[in-house]
Amino acid sequence: MALGKLSTGHKVAIWTVILVALDQIVKMLVHANMEVNERIEVFSWFNLCYVENPGFAFGMQLGGGSEGFDWGKVVLTLFRIAMICALIYGIRYLLKKRDEVPTGVIVGAVLILAGAIGNVVDSMFYGLFIEAQGTGFLTGKVIDMIHLPLFKWENCPSFLRFLVGGDGYFFGAVFNVADAYISCAVVYLLIFHYKFFK
Repeated sequence: MALGKLSTGHKVAIWTVILVALDQIVKMLVHANMEVNERIEVFSWFNLCYVENPGFAFGMQLGGGSEGFDWGKVVLTLFRIAMICALIYGIRYLLKKRDEVPTGVIVGAVLILAGAIGNVVDSMFYGLFIEAQGTGFLTGKVIDMIHLPLFKWENCPSFLRFLVGGDGYFFGAVFNVADAYISCAVVYLLIFHYKFFK
């Protein structure tokens, strides 16, 4: 069957799988070829930096548990799974209203879904398969590797400090391909499709 003859729902599923696979391939290449906390400067404004993130955005974490079991991580992973289910439901709803929904909204939703799935795969399974993590099912760390120290921001307002790394550079966080999918999709939807969400 030619790709053009597939239903929009099938195309959404195929693109989601491709995007998740790309994210996982990049993470496995980083894991296989770099040491944790190793940094490779590609350009002055672009580094590869292998980080195992135990939390969520910008390394924030929920409180852990006692006896070595991280209940905070389990709650975070289960919350992510619930959000994926909600996204799938939302995309199915958008596809049913296809004539009223701009293609860009569906593209943005697919990017967010693929990013969420990519990070949940890490949380669910990497603790089982990556020995260095020493964690278990639902408590794996997310592999991050993209660092963009774009410029020095010494007088950053306190409410924006989370955007600046310990070295004083904006953008301080290390993130991954899945995070980039989500961030780019949110910015794209806010800029180009904000009227759809009114």
